[in-house]
Amino acid sequence: MIHENLKLSGQLNIVLKDKAGNVKDTREVKNLVVDAGLVFIASRMTGTSKAVMSHMALGSSTTAAAAGQTALVSQLGSREALDSTTLTGSNKAVAYVSSFEAGDATGAVTEAGIFNASSGGDMLCRTVFSVVNKAADDTMSVTWTVTLAAS
Repeated sequence: MIHENLKLSGQLNIVLKDKAGNVKDTREVKNLVVDAGLVFIASRMTGTSKAVMSHMALGSSTTAAAAGQTALVSQLGSREALDSTTLTGSNKAVAYVSSFEAGDATGAVTEAGIFNASSGGDMLCRTVFSVVNKAADDTMSVTWTVTLAAS
């Protein structure tokens, strides 16, 4: 008898810098792949009717991540187009990178999500973390790695 358990896990690496480029804060945070993200993955295995993940957003809600969520609870500003999407980890992981420049997603950042559209669309992952205070002239870089593993 063969038993296979496919696991999805995600981790964000957040780097906050001031206007001079000095690192103010760094974080490593785990995420939740939401139900809509699992449906998205299954749909891409059978066709290409859904667009690939293309945007990331930051928000200010501390509502716990839950499987049924389809959007951030309190998004700050607009979704940012991803700077890059790269296969890593022997092609068993995808690293999504997005930069939030000065003036983008300013405020008390406590949540993040990955999406396949600039608005609406599907949310792959959502995470909530302790506050990162992004000032108007700060930049924030987020590298979000989603890893698939068989165990």
